[in-house]
Amino acid sequence: VFRFSASLSALVASFFVSFVALSALVDAYVDSFEVLEHTPHIEEDAGEIEPQDETLPLVHLIHTGGTIASKVDYATGAVTARFDPHELLDAVPELRKIARIRAVKLGNMWSDDLRPRHWNRMLKATEEAFAEGAVGCVITHGTDTLHISSAAMSYGWAGQGGRPPGRIVLTGSQRSPDRGSSDATENLIASVHWAAHGPPPSGYRDSSVVIVHASSSDGRCSVLPGCACRKYHSSRRDAFKPINQEALAFVDIDGDSVNIDYSPEAHDARVEALAPKQFDESIRIAQFISDPHLHPDQVQGAIDAGFDALLFHGTGLGHLPISDPEEDSLENTRLRVMLEDHISEGGVVVMVTNTCLLYTSDAADEEDSVDLGGRR
Repeated sequence: VFRFSASLSALVASFFVSFVALSALVDAYVDSFEVLEHTPHIEEDAGEIEPQDETLPLVHLIHTGGTIASKVDYATGAVTARFDPHELLDAVPELRKIARIRAVKLGNMWSDDLRPRHWNRMLKATEEAFAEGAVGCVITHGTDTLHISSAAMSYGWAGQGGRPPGRIVLTGSQRSPDRGSSDATENLIASVHWAAHGPPPSGYRDSSVVIVHASSSDGRCSVLPGCACRKYHSSRRDAFKPINQEALAFVDIDGDSVNIDYSPEAHDARVEALAPKQFDESIRIAQFISDPHLHPDQVQGAIDAGFDALLFHGTGLGHLPISDPEEDSLENTRLRVMLEDHISEGGVVVMVTNTCLLYTSDAADEEDSVDLGGRR
């Protein structure tokens, strides 16, 4: 108690000295000040909304979050979604020459907060856009799970053998629009241009696409298959690459000139789907990584909890620690027997057979290694 009282006295004394010093500073440099009861709200002058060119194709801009469609609110200092069409057009005036924009706000979420219910909302928003006459949709999205949502859009529209009625683009930005090195503007220009003027989707690799910078430099954006690409770098502008294949196309931007570099693929277009397939939001999947810390108790917990499926990110060709060659790791045997029993009882077990970022036809020849971009 004595030590507490002494410490409290020292703290009070410190505050008093600081207050006296601050008062002296105010007296020396401040003529007067006024205490406000409420923080004033600063209204931005929206100005006159310029009408859009009705002869241009209609594109729906569907905002879910991320920095590509955001702005700073100078009244609070927070970053907020710029989801009104006139605001986007004022920020990126080049869009006025490409398409008529209708902006739809689904939310303002970090991409790691998304769930299958949000995929369904995106699918529904694209369905409504095509029903209203839009030729394409651009979904702005945080980059960390953008490739997962793009795959969901692809399988939602084409997973049953069909194709979407129009083009679906997902895009984001690695760097916020208020930075001089931001990739947001060109990613948005390229995405809207593809959505408005790109080739009709065939239902194969192009049911949804991801459009982002092709390199660290400006001027060219890659059009990547939505069901076969991923983010491989945390901050580079060209963070996304196709998986073991080439890009579908490129969008070149040179000042006011925007052009598509595209070679048609030899596919007959699938039948146009009437509506996308919605995901079952009640399905629960337990995911595990195969490594030295994968224990049977973890897997048994998911089985007991009633998960609909177990998904393992395996090593090599889908390997798990289920062998005990040195007879010193009983947990490996337990895991094997547990999975055998679970499968025999009708349980669903899915293996990701190769989680490596590089593959090669000859392990001894590193020159034959191919990365996710399909480049040797």
